[in-house]
Amino acid sequence: MTDEEYYRRYLDGDETGLSELMEKYGSSLTLYISGYLHDVHEAEDLMIEVFSYLFTKKPWIRDGGLKAYLYQSARHMALRHRSRLRCRFGLEDLAEEPEEEALIEEVVKTGERNRTLHLCMERLNPNYREALYLTYFEGMSYLQAAKVMGKSEKQITNMVYRGKQSLRVLLAKEGITNAE
Repeated sequence: MTDEEYYRRYLDGDETGLSELMEKYGSSLTLYISGYLHDVHEAEDLMIEVFSYLFTKKPWIRDGGLKAYLYQSARHMALRHRSRLRCRFGLEDLAEEPEEEALIEEVVKTGERNRTLHLCMERLNPNYREALYLTYFEGMSYLQAAKVMGKSEKQITNMVYRGKQSLRVLLAKEGITNAE
């Protein structure tokens, strides 16, 4: 069953559509949002807000567009939330340990190669990193990624190409020369 069919089931009153979509995208959306916020708990809250917005507003979504809609909503909410967080920064925050970041890194870094890839991805231009993440890790088409990022499909094509080139250079500096 497609994502849109689950969504339509929910709109028709079948609650299983909602739970299926949340189960399918909940973790990956949380990881995506935490890339902006660097706080897993805040990311989980925003992931729930993304689904709440979807299911309360009930927008019309064309076939094949639900995943891009979810990620686009998550991106907007994360950026809005991050800008609000900057305003609340205080000196007492400097004494806190960055345990959320450590948790994220522990999950992502399962081996030496993954650690190196993660570090190199962090060094990339943020637009390149996001385009690569959406297309390779989330399996989105260039068109879907373009909708999420508010760019044209050609811009995404260029960002992915340049991002891969930059990533190869960074990986080579870390001793990984067989990156494809």
